[in-house]
Amino acid sequence: MVESIENKTGLSMTFFVTTSLGPTSKSIGDARELAAFLNVAYVARRDQSIKNLTALYPAEGVLVVSSQKISFLIEKDKIFFHPGLALPRIKEINNGKTDQMISALSLQEGDSVLDCTMGLGTDAIVASYITGSRGTVTGLECSPIISELVKRGLQSYQIENEKIMLAMRRIKVIKTKHKVYLASLKTGSYDVVYFDPMFRYPGRKSSGINTLRILANHDPIDHETIKMAYNAAAKRVVIKERRGSTEFARLGFKNIMGGRHSTVAYGIKERERWNERIT
Repeated sequence: MVESIENKTGLSMTFFVTTSLGPTSKSIGDARELAAFLNVAYVARRDQSIKNLTALYPAEGVLVVSSQKISFLIEKDKIFFHPGLALPRIKEINNGKTDQMISALSLQEGDSVLDCTMGLGTDAIVASYITGSRGTVTGLECSPIISELVKRGLQSYQIENEKIMLAMRRIKVIKTKHKVYLASLKTGSYDVVYFDPMFRYPGRKSSGINTLRILANHDPIDHETIKMAYNAAAKRVVIKERRGSTEFARLGFKNIMGGRHSTVAYGIKERERWNERIT
């Protein structure tokens, strides 16, 4: 029997955990452990194709554990952890170019960052690289599938650049809804609180992004969430949106910045500049 799990959109999705073909004893153990953690079925691969397995054990998705990575498959689409655009962004930073997100967050070495909408962790990796060993980056992700892909990937992904790899290892991933987590924080718990609600927008053709959208939280950020974020931030709250988005005005962000030719912009609320009373 294949169990179902409720994703963070409130939809119930059936899936099971299996291994890649020719699994090692470790990958089998890891797959069993992951299935138990997620409270879903483990299905032995037994040299079967994924198509054959889903015919035998009907499910909407499959988590596949190999010795190198964990992947989530939905029909022909697949997602897995990869640092992605974090690597060229860090390279450009090292070459002296401006990273708009880092500028918006006004990050410095030693800062603490709360990434409330972590996704696959690209922004968190860049932030962790900048804040360094004296800083901290915490990423919130309420999809159990995405959070496990990223949490395990950040700790196991190998890269020649040791500084980037250490930045990945330092990131703390917490499976929770950001509103719940923010409500638990004391005033000034983090220097910066960051939101990137990118999954609300359709029209992206990447199969990985499309798969993430199925699993992701589409709820818009509300005023209460921003108030709690402001309370938790010692320096500023930053939200990323499409350039010209009405979300900035709706949520009261008046300080907007971003590259002249960029399709995205960043709304900034600095703690000392926001006069709204926090209750």
